[in-house]
Amino acid sequence: MLKSSAGRLHRETILGIDPGSLVTGWGLVELEGRRLRCHSHGVIGTSPTVSLAERLSQIYRGLCEVIEHHQPAVVSLEKIFFSRNVQSALMLGQARGVALLAAAEHRVGIAEYSAAEIKLAVVGYGRATKDQVQKMVSALLTVRGAMRADAADALAAAICHIHRRSFPAATVESLNGRANKTSWRDCVELAAKR
Repeated sequence: MLKSSAGRLHRETILGIDPGSLVTGWGLVELEGRRLRCHSHGVIGTSPTVSLAERLSQIYRGLCEVIEHHQPAVVSLEKIFFSRNVQSALMLGQARGVALLAAAEHRVGIAEYSAAEIKLAVVGYGRATKDQVQKMVSALLTVRGAMRADAADALAAAICHIHRRSFPAATVESLNGRANKTSWRDCVELAAKR
Protein backbone atom coordinates (compact mmCIF):
# COMPACT_ATOMS: atom_id res chain seq x y z
CA MET A 1 0.00 0.00 0.00
CA LEU A 2 1.46 3.35 -1.00
CA LYS A 3 1.46 6.12 1.61
CA SER A 4 2.51 9.72 1.35
CA SER A 5 5.12 11.20 3.67
CA ALA A 6 2.26 12.52 5.84
CA GLY A 7 0.99 8.95 6.33
CA ARG A 8 -2.06 9.38 4.12
CA LEU A 9 -2.92 6.84 1.46
CA HIS A 10 -1.59 7.61 -2.00
CA ARG A 11 -4.33 8.49 -4.49
CA GLU A 12 -3.91 7.96 -8.22
CA THR A 13 -6.30 8.42 -11.14
CA ILE A 14 -6.11 6.24 -14.26
CA LEU A 15 -7.92 7.22 -17.46
CA GLY A 16 -9.15 4.32 -19.55
CA ILE A 17 -10.03 4.99 -23.17
CA ASP A 18 -12.03 2.84 -25.59
CA PRO A 19 -11.34 4.52 -28.95
CA GLY A 20 -13.84 4.47 -31.77
CA SER A 21 -14.38 6.65 -34.82
CA LEU A 22 -18.04 7.30 -33.93
CA VAL A 23 -18.07 6.82 -30.15
CA THR A 24 -15.03 6.95 -27.88
CA GLY A 25 -15.57 5.83 -24.32
CA TRP A 26 -13.60 7.18 -21.40
CA GLY A 27 -13.54 6.32 -17.71
CA LEU A 28 -11.57 7.50 -14.71
CA VAL A 29 -10.76 5.02 -11.96
CA GLU A 30 -9.31 6.35 -8.75
CA LEU A 31 -7.04 4.12 -6.70
CA GLU A 32 -6.64 4.99 -3.04
CA GLY A 33 -4.55 2.44 -1.20
CA ARG A 34 -6.17 -0.78 -2.44
CA ARG A 35 -9.62 0.62 -3.07
CA LEU A 36 -10.94 1.31 -6.55
CA ARG A 37 -13.54 3.98 -7.17
CA CYS A 38 -15.19 5.16 -10.35
CA HIS A 39 -14.45 8.86 -10.47
CA SER A 40 -16.45 9.51 -13.65
CA HIS A 41 -17.09 8.10 -17.09
CA GLY A 42 -18.66 9.09 -20.38
CA VAL A 43 -18.47 9.00 -24.13
CA ILE A 44 -17.41 11.38 -26.84
CA GLY A 45 -19.98 10.94 -29.59
CA THR A 46 -19.52 12.10 -33.14
CA SER A 47 -21.85 12.24 -36.10
CA PRO A 48 -21.44 9.86 -39.05
CA THR A 49 -22.52 12.73 -41.32
CA VAL A 50 -19.32 14.73 -40.78
CA SER A 51 -15.94 13.86 -42.26
CA LEU A 52 -13.59 11.44 -40.55
CA ALA A 53 -11.12 14.30 -40.03
CA GLU A 54 -13.76 16.31 -38.15
CA ARG A 55 -14.75 13.29 -36.04
CA LEU A 56 -11.10 12.69 -35.11
CA SER A 57 -10.75 16.36 -34.20
CA GLN A 58 -13.83 16.16 -31.95
CA ILE A 59 -12.45 13.04 -30.23
CA TYR A 60 -9.07 14.71 -29.73
CA ARG A 61 -10.59 17.87 -28.27
CA GLY A 62 -12.88 15.84 -26.01
CA LEU A 63 -10.04 13.70 -24.67
CA CYS A 64 -7.86 16.77 -24.13
CA GLU A 65 -10.66 18.32 -22.09
CA VAL A 66 -10.97 15.17 -19.92
CA ILE A 67 -7.18 14.99 -19.42
CA GLU A 68 -6.85 18.70 -18.58
CA HIS A 69 -9.76 18.63 -16.14
CA HIS A 70 -8.88 15.40 -14.29
CA GLN A 71 -5.08 15.17 -14.79
CA PRO A 72 -4.75 11.36 -14.76
CA ALA A 73 -1.43 9.72 -13.94
CA VAL A 74 -1.73 7.19 -16.78
CA VAL A 75 -3.88 6.57 -19.84
CA SER A 76 -4.73 2.91 -20.45
CA LEU A 77 -6.17 1.53 -23.68
CA GLU A 78 -6.48 -1.61 -25.73
CA LYS A 79 -3.64 -2.60 -28.08
CA ILE A 80 -4.24 -2.79 -31.80
CA PHE A 81 -5.86 -6.02 -32.89
CA PHE A 82 -6.22 -7.58 -36.30
CA SER A 83 -9.61 -7.38 -37.94
CA ARG A 84 -11.11 -8.98 -41.00
CA ASN A 85 -12.64 -5.64 -41.96
CA VAL A 86 -9.65 -3.57 -43.04
CA GLN A 87 -11.66 -0.33 -43.33
CA SER A 88 -12.93 -0.63 -39.74
CA ALA A 89 -9.46 -1.49 -38.46
CA LEU A 90 -7.99 1.59 -40.17
CA MET A 91 -10.61 3.92 -38.67
CA LEU A 92 -10.10 2.37 -35.22
CA GLY A 93 -6.34 2.82 -35.62
CA GLN A 94 -6.84 6.48 -36.42
CA ALA A 95 -9.04 6.98 -33.33
CA ARG A 96 -6.39 5.19 -31.25
CA GLY A 97 -3.75 7.50 -32.69
CA VAL A 98 -5.75 10.54 -31.63
CA ALA A 99 -6.06 9.11 -28.08
CA LEU A 100 -2.31 8.43 -27.94
CA LEU A 101 -1.58 11.95 -29.21
CA ALA A 102 -3.84 13.55 -26.58
CA ALA A 103 -2.04 11.65 -23.81
CA ALA A 104 1.43 12.36 -25.22
CA GLU A 105 0.74 16.07 -25.70
CA HIS A 106 -0.26 16.30 -22.04
CA ARG A 107 2.76 14.24 -20.94
CA VAL A 108 0.60 11.49 -19.47
CA GLY A 109 2.03 7.96 -19.33
CA ILE A 110 0.49 5.40 -21.67
CA ALA A 111 -0.23 1.73 -20.99
CA GLU A 112 -1.57 -0.66 -23.63
CA TYR A 113 -3.09 -4.09 -23.06
CA SER A 114 -4.57 -6.76 -25.30
CA ALA A 115 -8.31 -7.38 -25.17
CA ALA A 116 -7.62 -10.74 -23.49
CA GLU A 117 -5.49 -9.08 -20.79
CA ILE A 118 -8.23 -6.54 -20.05
CA LYS A 119 -10.94 -9.20 -19.87
CA LEU A 120 -8.79 -11.43 -17.69
CA ALA A 121 -7.97 -8.60 -15.28
CA VAL A 122 -11.62 -7.58 -14.93
CA VAL A 123 -13.65 -10.77 -15.32
CA GLY A 124 -11.07 -13.48 -14.71
CA TYR A 125 -11.59 -14.96 -18.17
CA GLY A 126 -9.77 -13.71 -21.29
CA ARG A 127 -12.68 -14.51 -23.61
CA ALA A 128 -15.41 -12.83 -21.57
CA THR A 129 -18.31 -11.21 -23.42
CA LYS A 130 -18.91 -7.44 -23.50
CA ASP A 131 -21.91 -7.96 -21.22
CA GLN A 132 -19.79 -9.86 -18.67
CA VAL A 133 -17.17 -7.10 -18.72
CA GLN A 134 -19.81 -4.41 -18.24
CA LYS A 135 -21.42 -6.25 -15.31
CA MET A 136 -18.08 -6.89 -13.61
CA VAL A 137 -16.97 -3.26 -14.06
CA SER A 138 -20.22 -2.15 -12.43
CA ALA A 139 -19.68 -4.60 -9.55
CA LEU A 140 -16.00 -3.76 -8.98
CA LEU A 141 -16.60 -0.02 -9.00
CA THR A 142 -20.11 -0.14 -7.48
CA VAL A 143 -21.48 1.89 -10.37
CA ARG A 144 -25.22 2.29 -10.14
CA GLY A 145 -27.46 3.07 -13.07
CA ALA A 146 -26.92 2.86 -16.78
CA MET A 147 -23.46 2.84 -18.27
CA ARG A 148 -22.67 2.89 -21.98
CA ALA A 149 -20.74 -0.16 -23.20
CA ASP A 150 -17.97 2.12 -24.53
CA ALA A 151 -17.54 3.74 -21.10
CA ALA A 152 -17.54 0.29 -19.43
CA ASP A 153 -14.79 -0.88 -21.81
CA ALA A 154 -12.78 2.26 -20.98
CA LEU A 155 -13.18 1.67 -17.23
CA ALA A 156 -12.12 -1.96 -17.80
CA ALA A 157 -8.89 -0.75 -19.43
CA ALA A 158 -8.18 1.44 -16.39
CA ILE A 159 -8.93 -1.42 -13.97
CA CYS A 160 -6.65 -3.69 -16.01
CA HIS A 161 -3.75 -1.26 -15.63
CA ILE A 162 -4.21 -1.13 -11.87
CA HIS A 163 -4.52 -4.92 -11.55
CA ARG A 164 -1.58 -5.63 -13.87
CA ARG A 165 0.65 -3.46 -11.69
CA SER A 166 -0.52 -5.36 -8.61
CA PHE A 167 0.13 -8.87 -9.91
CA PRO A 168 1.70 -8.88 -13.38
CA ALA A 169 3.30 -12.32 -13.14
CA ALA A 170 0.02 -14.07 -12.33
CA THR A 171 -1.67 -12.41 -15.31
CA VAL A 172 1.09 -13.28 -17.77
CA GLU A 173 1.28 -16.88 -16.56
CA SER A 174 -2.48 -17.20 -16.83
CA LEU A 175 -2.50 -15.83 -20.38
CA ASN A 176 0.26 -18.25 -21.32
CA GLY A 177 -1.61 -21.18 -19.77
CA ARG A 178 1.20 -21.96 -17.31
CA ALA A 179 -0.53 -21.00 -14.08
CA ASN A 180 -2.24 -23.56 -11.90
CA LYS A 181 -4.54 -20.88 -10.46
CA THR A 182 -6.14 -18.52 -12.94
CA SER A 183 -9.28 -17.20 -11.28
CA TRP A 184 -9.70 -13.66 -10.09
CA ARG A 185 -10.23 -14.99 -6.56
CA ASP A 186 -6.79 -16.62 -6.72
CA CYS A 187 -5.22 -13.30 -7.73
CA VAL A 188 -6.99 -11.49 -4.87
CA GLU A 189 -5.75 -14.13 -2.42
CA LEU A 190 -2.22 -13.75 -3.81
CA ALA A 191 -2.38 -9.97 -3.36
CA ALA A 192 -3.65 -10.32 0.23
CA LYS A 193 -0.60 -12.44 1.12
CA ARG A 194 1.81 -9.71 -0.04
